[in-house]
Amino acid sequence: MTSLDHRVTDERPAPAERLARGAGLGLLLAAVATVVWSGSFVVARALHDTVPPIQHNFWRWIVAIVAVAPFAARETWRQRALIRRHLGFLTLASLLGITVYNTLINQAGTATSAANMGMIMAASPVLMAVYERLGGGRLGPRRVTGMAVALAGVLLLVGRGSFAADFAVGDLWAMAAAVAFASYSALLKRRPAELGGLVFLFATFVLGTLMLAPAFAVSVATQGGFRPTAGTVGQLVYVGVASSAVAFFAWNKAVALIGAGRAGVVYYLQPVCVALLSYALLGEDLGLLGGACMALILGGVALASARSR
Repeated sequence: MTSLDHRVTDERPAPAERLARGAGLGLLLAAVATVVWSGSFVVARALHDTVPPIQHNFWRWIVAIVAVAPFAARETWRQRALIRRHLGFLTLASLLGITVYNTLINQAGTATSAANMGMIMAASPVLMAVYERLGGGRLGPRRVTGMAVALAGVLLLVGRGSFAADFAVGDLWAMAAAVAFASYSALLKRRPAELGGLVFLFATFVLGTLMLAPAFAVSVATQGGFRPTAGTVGQLVYVGVASSAVAFFAWNKAVALIGAGRAGVVYYLQPVCVALLSYALLGEDLGLLGGACMALILGGVALASARSR
């Protein structure tokens, strides 16, 4: 019995190994969320002249609620007292991540390219790192250098080969969205431990949609609705299920495992994914400059996310 106990104990992963596995899973989940979210920028651009931005966001979250409800509604009801206790935190998270962020992205899609949205959103990890540093976190020289390289690639891409960026109106909407998303991601570290991931996700989806409802009603009254087609419905289902339910769950779990700052480093891959998708689906050509800037972004991400040995 003693030898068996000894053998079982020896087979358990050491704390350092478990930490490494958790970090690896966190980076993988952040990458999954980043790739899936890249498609939502393309959808925002594709639907910009057929579905008003607020209506796009509202129906996105209705689809997400329907998708998540079978897995989370019962447990959310059971934890209603806990939700009431943390209602202030949940309301702020819902406002930033659900109501504001995606509405701003959809608005940006009416006046700038999907590639530009992805590039500008890649600046949000810088603010995530600032939040982390203000919270007492340590960034380290390798990570700071990697972030600087990746950010240089983003700025050169937006500035068309120079650091003197000439932002369009849509670019300013995307910059505001980047601030909202970084603030949401930083807030996730304060999520009450007793609130499970699915319960938190479902509660924020519902609260964010409720806060969006008045603006949705005004949009319908002033702009009219949109005519559903197979194309528009299919794209709304994609952003509702994949970009909302799946990607937000993956991102929230990644932040819980490795922190918003380190997950944000992976987020630098987003402009690369968006550029490739927008080229394939929308015909937005990036050119030689885009390829060079992608190399900077990818190199910076690799440097910043590499583990010290």
